[in-house]
Amino acid sequence: MPLPDGFLQELKLRNDMTEVASSYVNLKRRGRNMVGLCPFHGEKTPSFNIYTENGSFYCFGCGVGGDVITFIMKIENLDYIDAVKFLAQRAGLDMPEDSYDNSMSELRKRIYEANREAARFFYSQLYRPKGVNGLNYFRGRALSERTIRHFGLGYADADRYSLVNYLKSLGFKNNEIVQANLAYQNKNGSISDRFFDRVMFPIIDLRGNVIAFGGRIMTDAKPKYLNTSDTPVFKKSANLFSLNNAKNSDTRTFILCEGYMDVIALNQAGFTNAVATLGTALTQEQALLMKRYCDEVIICYDSDEAGQKATARAISLLRQAGLLIRVISIPEGKDPDEFLRNKGEKGHDAFKNIIESSGNDVEYRLSKLKTNYNLELAEDRVGYLNEVVRILASLDNEIEQDVYISKLAKEVSVSPDAIKHQLRKQNRRNYREKRKENFRAIQSNLNGRNDRVNTERYKKPRIAIAEEGVIAYLIKNPDKLSYVENELTEDKFQTEFNRKLYVYFSNRIKSGDDLLSAVSGEFTPDETAKIYSIANSDFSKMANDKTLRENIDVINDEYTKLKTADVSSASYDDIKERLKKLRDQHQ
Repeated sequence: MPLPDGFLQELKLRNDMTEVASSYVNLKRRGRNMVGLCPFHGEKTPSFNIYTENGSFYCFGCGVGGDVITFIMKIENLDYIDAVKFLAQRAGLDMPEDSYDNSMSELRKRIYEANREAARFFYSQLYRPKGVNGLNYFRGRALSERTIRHFGLGYADADRYSLVNYLKSLGFKNNEIVQANLAYQNKNGSISDRFFDRVMFPIIDLRGNVIAFGGRIMTDAKPKYLNTSDTPVFKKSANLFSLNNAKNSDTRTFILCEGYMDVIALNQAGFTNAVATLGTALTQEQALLMKRYCDEVIICYDSDEAGQKATARAISLLRQAGLLIRVISIPEGKDPDEFLRNKGEKGHDAFKNIIESSGNDVEYRLSKLKTNYNLELAEDRVGYLNEVVRILASLDNEIEQDVYISKLAKEVSVSPDAIKHQLRKQNRRNYREKRKENFRAIQSNLNGRNDRVNTERYKKPRIAIAEEGVIAYLIKNPDKLSYVENELTEDKFQTEFNRKLYVYFSNRIKSGDDLLSAVSGEFTPDETAKIYSIANSDFSKMANDKTLRENIDVINDEYTKLKTADVSSASYDDIKERLKKLRDQHQ
């Protein structure tokens, strides 16, 4: 059963959209609405809008939108019921009893419990005879008992059924263990452990829940690392290893590493602000997640070719997220774990010196670029400067640009004005490319080519736009439903999604329910974003009787064309059958 409408209205009333979003986004007033940089994708120009009139949001950059419940679902990675519970707790409201489908919430709860018990099991195995290899591995990496305990490190033994049998003994069902990705289901229906003969690294979220695991094999076999796949409580592209520790460190700077052991070694050496991705390259979601808890990121990747490519990608994503960036290079190509072990008690001070001597991302890119050119040769200096100008053109701060221009002019014996001239030309090229890109995006949005929800919009733009205009009118003027129904029947809506919306809002109006209160619970996140984009669009601003009449005429005109085409292409038998149905209806 759905949640009571009155409860949802009270929930939203007590959780003002602007107030909730301001905990995650810096907002500025623009007229009646609020704007800010979108927390769901990297951008430099604010496109995240909060509409105070109806308590909703929409980002014109990435198309995410909805109400305060949708916002919490997205930013906290929760399902609908858990997001409602989150907001209810925030507002001091009690959840209605037995009035909603709690199945997904219950499954998530069971997965959290299974993960917690699995973490305890793996940790306990370390100190049993079966786990001696795992314990020796961690001790061989110079980890103290305190560090092992702090991170809850463990061992999955070679028996393919150890964890499964343990969890079953605690009452967990096969489907719960499989849904947690702790086990595979075999062809015969039985299940067996996903992780075996590996040292284990629990991944813990910001609320202290164990949400996943990374397992490292102790031989040269592949894959070296095995990570939990995405589950109802875990999305690897939207989480970071040890973020729960880093967010509580006394600094607004994070150290971004490649692996779990690097993070753990840095923590043991006193750098509790270290984090790592979870078996994938850095994603935009992870960059934006870091932005919520820090202002600067120090990239500490391997110095090999793969590490350099990963660094270049990370720089781009972190800059898009609005973070300051530094890049460190560890001597002799060592990773942090190996470097700290070699330095022993002097490890903290030695690594601190590396951080303090590190350059920002621009200096890093320029130094890497310089290795490709011989600056003694005139043609190489020209090539080098042309590449440099492209880097400088990506900087937003003109003072920052000027600093590097002065430095480069001295380095390659070229006039600063010459570099500035090239930079202006590059800026103009970039501006033209950006305008083209924006124009293509606008065209795609207008013609519906990128519409993920109403996939028929691209083929029927005229009718779809008119249908959306009618829906926007009804949302703003529910008292005019009877007039609209006299002019339109649902079968005249030619795009399936808009027909669905017309029926939905008509029924809500007739039952006296608030039109938008239950949308986020009854539609998918993409559908919810589409609905709120209609509710807050130009259609809504022009929701007057004149535009309504125009939209109704378009829908009726297109419907007539459709029926005429149907009749002209119908067979003699089809026409006889239709006439018979008409006679039957009027008898």
